[in-house]
Amino acid sequence: MEAPIHPFAELFKQLGLPDDAVSIDQFIASHSPLKNEIKLVDAPFWSEPQRAFLKDSIIEDADWAVPFDQLNEALRRPRK
Repeated sequence: MEAPIHPFAELFKQLGLPDDAVSIDQFIASHSPLKNEIKLVDAPFWSEPQRAFLKDSIIEDADWAVPFDQLNEALRRPRK
């Protein structure tokens, strides 16, 4: 049985954040670029429950890995 693939927006919903396209773009724009020396889970903008979810997902190699990687990449891109 294959692990479910979660859409990118579903990660935001899981984190308790607005999950519409405009809100996602605003979140990424307001928190990027994230410095390379800061792990995504250690970014200062996460609440403790959000941080715990992200850490648990990494440890468990959960089915959130793809959207997690997408978010990590999006937050590290330089602003235009």
